[in-house]
Amino acid sequence: MQKPHSREDLSYMVEMIGITKRFPGIVANDQISFAVRPGEIHALLGENGAGKSTLMSILTGLYRPDEGEIRLRGQQVHLQSPRDAVQRGIGMVHQHFKLVNSFTVAENILLGLQDGTGEVYQLHEINKKIEACSREYGLQLDPQAKIWQLSVGEQQRAEIIKLLYRGADLLILDEPTAVLTPQEATELYKTLRRMAELGKSVIVISHKLSEVLEHTDAITVLRSGRSVGTVATSGTSEQELTQMMVGRMLCPVLDKANVMPGKPVLTLENVTALGDRGLPALKEVTLTVNGGEILGIAGVAGNGQKELAEVIAGLRAIESGTKWINSVDHTGDTPQAAIHAGVSYIPEDRLGTGLVPNLNAVENILLKMYQKMPGWRINWSQAARDTTAIIKQHDIKIAHLDAPVKMLSGGNLQKLLLGREIFHHPELIVAMYPMRGLDIGAIETIRKLLLEVRAAGKGVLLISEELDELTCMADRIAVFHEGMVMGVVRPQEVTIETIGVMMAGKRMAVAMSGN
Repeated sequence: MQKPHSREDLSYMVEMIGITKRFPGIVANDQISFAVRPGEIHALLGENGAGKSTLMSILTGLYRPDEGEIRLRGQQVHLQSPRDAVQRGIGMVHQHFKLVNSFTVAENILLGLQDGTGEVYQLHEINKKIEACSREYGLQLDPQAKIWQLSVGEQQRAEIIKLLYRGADLLILDEPTAVLTPQEATELYKTLRRMAELGKSVIVISHKLSEVLEHTDAITVLRSGRSVGTVATSGTSEQELTQMMVGRMLCPVLDKANVMPGKPVLTLENVTALGDRGLPALKEVTLTVNGGEILGIAGVAGNGQKELAEVIAGLRAIESGTKWINSVDHTGDTPQAAIHAGVSYIPEDRLGTGLVPNLNAVENILLKMYQKMPGWRINWSQAARDTTAIIKQHDIKIAHLDAPVKMLSGGNLQKLLLGREIFHHPELIVAMYPMRGLDIGAIETIRKLLLEVRAAGKGVLLISEELDELTCMADRIAVFHEGMVMGVVRPQEVTIETIGVMMAGKRMAVAMSGN
């Protein structure tokens, strides 16, 4: 085991000096300098497209800088590949996971251990170590589960465990607490702090300003590919960081219009559904979403949220129970029937399930519209006009209509997806983690769009693991644990800590109606 470095050994664990990286038509990093000390938790902030991912991709050997140099423990290095970075003690959990879907968690970790030395690794030994790591860090995960069977949150846990398993000296985590309860997030940061105390360096990419202010030592802010500055966490504020990130002050609180709840647009009565492994994932779930309200769904990832959304959208069969949409029985709906009934679905995987990466904006908009055209004949001119209207209405930054949507930032992807889903005024929107991984400007936009749907008298089912987000947005919150409803509460009547206890399996009093 490598001896940890102390703060006295070196001034910096890593220094990136004058880093510039160009892509066709864009300068992603422009003369950025960035340094992290041993024993330090350092946050990297910036809106989507600010250059954070590119800078970290350079540090992990995925890209090579066009200009500038990297020093690791005081020595200049030329990182030739991600493997080179790993061998030098650098590890990263990327926002878009680097996992093989058909392999198990253990097999994915085994892939990362192959180093060409001929050393033989035994899967059962890796399984034991993963289980020990899971217990130690409070990240529940079955090492023998295949990646495709896991929720997005569980896949992120697999990436975090893979990083911790390797024991890097420099740990880079992209939105590491996005799928954790407040209690779990606190425990993770305690773990990161212990690592820092042993001399390791931790870089956290996050949009959670309150979390960053509570748990980090220093903060560097990027904007438009340049470094705005580095500040000591103890000497800054959320307002200052927001202004550094976006160049302006944002309204801290959104106005929620007083809307009287209307008739139920969705009712689930004792619904049971199976998960991908053939075991019950929803267990006698009873819920109501009224017109003019947002019903939040809280819970740790993998507790039935995905199956709930897919049941409502007609993507997963109901084993028992009844689904009503606008008082009409839609229990056996196909996805197409659910769409015609007025259900719009925002999946958690916005690029892949929600939008087709290699299709352009017009083609992606058409995926939900072509069947409504007369005679099913595609009117490309009308489709282009509709797409242009959506782009203008939601201020979507796109080079041209023919560009594949995979070129868009996360915020613009989500605005395009949500714009498509609300274009024909659905009765109910099911939104899974719509603000996940977005910068604060994009979050502000998505929140306003969902509140506009609510103000129009429609229903919104908002699935999120961000309790601050749910208490801000939702009229009522249903808390899930192991596929069951622990209770339905009004956010103004409970604390976040109470919701966290419910997420762990404690039942509470139920506020079933919206009145």
